[in-house]
Amino acid sequence: MDTQIEPNAALRSVEGDFYYLAPMAELPHSYTYDPPPGVPRTNATYEAHRMAVRDARPITAEVSLDREGFALVRQQSAVRDFYNEDELRRTYYPEAEQLVAKATGAARVMVFDHTVRRRIWGAEDRTAGTPRQPVGRVHNDYTEISGPQRVRDLMGTEADALLRHRYEIINVWRPITGPLRDAPLAVCDARSVAPGDWVPSALIYRDRKGEIYAVHHNPAHRWFYVSDMMPDEALLLKCFDSARDGRARFAPHSAFEDPTAPADKLPRESIELRTLVFHHD
Repeated sequence: MDTQIEPNAALRSVEGDFYYLAPMAELPHSYTYDPPPGVPRTNATYEAHRMAVRDARPITAEVSLDREGFALVRQQSAVRDFYNEDELRRTYYPEAEQLVAKATGAARVMVFDHTVRRRIWGAEDRTAGTPRQPVGRVHNDYTEISGPQRVRDLMGTEADALLRHRYEIINVWRPITGPLRDAPLAVCDARSVAPGDWVPSALIYRDRKGEIYAVHHNPAHRWFYVSDMMPDEALLLKCFDSARDGRARFAPHSAFEDPTAPADKLPRESIELRTLVFHHD
């Protein structure tokens, strides 16, 4: 059933500020490390736009990766310590690969990296000496260029054969503690994003250059989040899909501040895995 979730007035909603890329003459870029003295960390500026964010929890059974670009799944992880790198690779990576394979019907799934975020009030993301912070800018992790490049970078001699079939990059996002009420993750319905909203943005690393999509504001964007997420729940986000048959290919996302969250909320702790997803078709 092609559920039209956008006009569903029965869904509870809150309002939040979403930081979109401001108009600029050149393409944006950002350094992922402290750049040389006198060089700004980014040439981009972002503007806050107040947007309604609907709580998708009542309709999670109807939302899909291939239509809206996100899905909620349940999985009780056997991981005891999400800050233990060895345990993540030994236990959580295989769990996530099985989860994504089941959700997508993929022939093969491979986790290729992860990020643990732990909120520290007032801290900026990618600041030396602090944990990774929630990202409060509207973005998508991969682009038309960086999606296939990631496959080439990681899959070596297999890459050419794999690129001849459908492949995806899916983010598995999970709270470490819950219920999560601080800086929840919001996802924009992929169907509400126009082609002109995407802006390629370079990410400059010490040893390579990546590319993500920044996003221009569009009042037609439809934002959703899942309230009070628990550690046995995960959001799957469509960050790239090579298929061009009408299904969702990219899903913009951003952390946002929920104005209805209690003042004594626990700081957000979350983990996200990025997976390469390969199909036979």
